[in-house]
Amino acid sequence: MTDTIGRHIVPEEPLDISDSRRDSSHRPNDDLIRIIKEVADKLAADEATRGDLKIISRALRELRHAFKVFTAYRDRRKVTIFGSARTAPDAAAYQQAVRLGRAMAEHDWMVVTGAARGIMEAGHQGAGRAHAMGLNILLPFEQVSNSIIRGDPKLVYMKYFFTRKLMLVKECDAVVCLPGGFGTIDEAMELLTLLQTGKRDLIPLVLLDEPGGDYWRSFQAFIDKQLLGRGMICEQDLRLYKVADDHHTAAAEILGFFRVYHSMRYVRERLVFRLLQPLSQSQLDEINQRFADILEEGRFEQTGALPDEADEPDLAILPRLAFTFNRRDHGRLRQLIDLVNR
Repeated sequence: MTDTIGRHIVPEEPLDISDSRRDSSHRPNDDLIRIIKEVADKLAADEATRGDLKIISRALRELRHAFKVFTAYRDRRKVTIFGSARTAPDAAAYQQAVRLGRAMAEHDWMVVTGAARGIMEAGHQGAGRAHAMGLNILLPFEQVSNSIIRGDPKLVYMKYFFTRKLMLVKECDAVVCLPGGFGTIDEAMELLTLLQTGKRDLIPLVLLDEPGGDYWRSFQAFIDKQLLGRGMICEQDLRLYKVADDHHTAAAEILGFFRVYHSMRYVRERLVFRLLQPLSQSQLDEINQRFADILEEGRFEQTGALPDEADEPDLAILPRLAFTFNRRDHGRLRQLIDLVNR
């Protein structure tokens, strides 16, 4: 099969998972485990190279272990802090990260970092060992874990940047990026891409400078001139993040995001916001008036838990805002969350 410009496309082979779903004696996820095993058998049939198999094997083992560690803390809110490993303890950005980590721990949030020195150490220092989680990277040169998290069972070592970055972004409820090098820019831009395209549920992203600093303000100027100015992003995309130079502002942005809004989930064709308190009729009317442009069809409706959400009984009591989102305007979706939290 070829696409419209003649490139060869390999169709995805369908996998029959109906039997395991029908058999009530099977565990809930046996169908997915069977798919993983089938894929492994197909790799053997494909005669995949040893190098390719080593990548898959190592990545799968790393993710399995990381998921096991993080599963015990899935009910805890977490903020991931990115920033340079080269930032010295006496630097203003380091102290900013310490203050942010402390502020989030005071609200019982956990602080997740890359577990090395610099900004990562500062975030853990502020949070304290009990509120710290780490995902360190194994490099050809030694990258020692910081003294706060070293030896802690909440510290995971990973070989690949892509598995580590997946965990740092997947297992958090907010991200704060302080000044850093190539890695920090990469992490910030990947998360922005995921948020803009809907590949990651919306979470607050704060680009945090040292007090009075211009690292992220200079970056914002580049975005305004080169990306927004050239029509490569939309005005609403700017709402997917916040630039700040004060840890109080960063913490308020994160905590305010969850003041009424709790979480989101797609249920068939509808996007469902789970809320900590019901909306008033006037709020619902305002939402329908101001955000009709992001609907594929219908209206915004306030409901209880939907039948397909039965697998999350701990959230069943929460009221819902359900609607058919167009799956495009994620900056506007963030504005909707802001209105819900108002």
